[in-house]
Amino acid sequence: MNWDRIEGNWKQLKGNIQQQWGKLSDDHLDVIAGKREQLSGKIQELYGITKDETEKQIADWQASQK
Repeated sequence: MNWDRIEGNWKQLKGNIQQQWGKLSDDHLDVIAGKREQLSGKIQELYGITKDETEKQIADWQASQK
């Protein structure tokens, strides 16, 4: 699924995202509002991982979405 579709279906995907990254709250996801860069930054901040690792995790998650 491309990122435009993810952004368009953000409300439906929020639960799926929280399963992947449990530290993200509903408030975080409302602020992120489907923006990939904001999602990446918040994951880095909450999990203390590198930008490269975060991008890999997001790409893996994105590839798993149908």
